[in-house]
Amino acid sequence: MASSFVLPHALHGDGPHKVIAVHGWFADRSAYAPVVPDLDRSSFQYALVDLRGYGEAKDTPGAYTTAEGAADVLDLADRLGWERFSLIGHSMGGSVAQRVVATAPHRVRRLAGVSPVPASGLQLPPEQWELFPTADTKPEHRRAILDVTTGGVRPAAWLDRMVERSLAVSDVKAFRAWLDSWTGDDFHTDLEGCTTPALTVTGQLDPALSAELMRGTWLRWFTRGELVDLPVCGHYAMDEAPLALIRVVEDFLRADGA
Repeated sequence: MASSFVLPHALHGDGPHKVIAVHGWFADRSAYAPVVPDLDRSSFQYALVDLRGYGEAKDTPGAYTTAEGAADVLDLADRLGWERFSLIGHSMGGSVAQRVVATAPHRVRRLAGVSPVPASGLQLPPEQWELFPTADTKPEHRRAILDVTTGGVRPAAWLDRMVERSLAVSDVKAFRAWLDSWTGDDFHTDLEGCTTPALTVTGQLDPALSAELMRGTWLRWFTRGELVDLPVCGHYAMDEAPLALIRVVEDFLRADGA
């Protein structure tokens, strides 16, 4: 029996090139709010989604895994009537997006990862890792993660606001369960030799998901992989460099005729 659950989503634009955007660990689809006003709505139609445990799906039960997230994304595409579409995924959402490609490569036109977690998972150094497993219940650890991954140069008020949003839009149990999935899942062998055009955008201030890491993972698996490393930017390009991010990603998406 088919599930009645549909990923909560918001549509922006009415262009012919369909794009599904998946958020990261710290936020729901509001993570994309800084870029929404300046998207090319005549070329693209964007579906911004809330994964299980976040936003409008905050109370939705689930396994909270990248595999489940990918299945939910594909189900939404079916319900929208989008046989072919492109994907954008930030951080954890980048892992979910790669799962979609691994599961149904014939359906994905182009893939853009914004500081994406590699399909091999993410092994963090001990001094960073100790913050993550307790960030579900310790706001100060969420704040420290935000600070470290943006180079320690962002205003205190921004860090506080990001933590407040994160706490408001995420379920504590889901937040913790998602961590085990995006750090531990390893499905990269399903992507080796993948011909889907795949852009990864990194920030030079992000020590965790760096250009160096992408060269050893993303660019090895995707035969048509590309890398753009944004200067003066960390892990949250949507907030830190929204106009630069839009230009880079939409130029990449429209390269196949959008």
